[in-house]
Amino acid sequence: MLRPIVRYLSVSAVEELFEDLDRLSTSPALVESLVASSVISPDQRNQLLELQRIDLEAADAFADAAEVAEPDKAKRVTLLQKLAHMCVVERVQMAIKGNRDERLLLIRDPCRVVTRGVLQSPQLTEQEVESFAGMANLSEEVLRLIAVNRKFRKNYVIVRALMFNPKTPLEVTLHMLPGITAKDLKSLAASKNIPDTLRTAANRLQHRRSSERQSS
Repeated sequence: MLRPIVRYLSVSAVEELFEDLDRLSTSPALVESLVASSVISPDQRNQLLELQRIDLEAADAFADAAEVAEPDKAKRVTLLQKLAHMCVVERVQMAIKGNRDERLLLIRDPCRVVTRGVLQSPQLTEQEVESFAGMANLSEEVLRLIAVNRKFRKNYVIVRALMFNPKTPLEVTLHMLPGITAKDLKSLAASKNIPDTLRTAANRLQHRRSSERQSS
């Protein structure tokens, strides 16, 4: 029903559609209409073009992720064979409706729209996101998406993991820095695994907090 009115959708309405990848990934006509729309952003258009892809990824593209998600070699081979026969839309559906092990694998999928599907899964737990937030082998975009999610940001374990993850974009960690506890701030200021800019900012904030305590 949305297809005829796509041209009249507001930017916020389009954004809401992109928060429902389950619907988009099962509505090729809607995707086609959105691609032709002048309202969508370049990033949104790229996601839609990914959904339209019918070519398959080689099993090698999932090899490293599969080794982490499935320790059993025989099951891992079966899983890789399954993925090698799935197009992007099918992997998005697996990301949204699959199990924990499948989400652990697909959070590192070569297609960004698939990783977004993992983060939209209704079965996704905060414990899984805590694990994702600490993975230095995830893309910066996935870490950024976790950071901007209000629900995830309420979980300090997730915030802490993002702060100590050297792969988390600097603009994200600098924005979250004021909410870090004194103990973790001290650890950040001494860490050699985070960017120099973040470590310097942590040192500066630590000194400021110390001065404020002494003057109060």
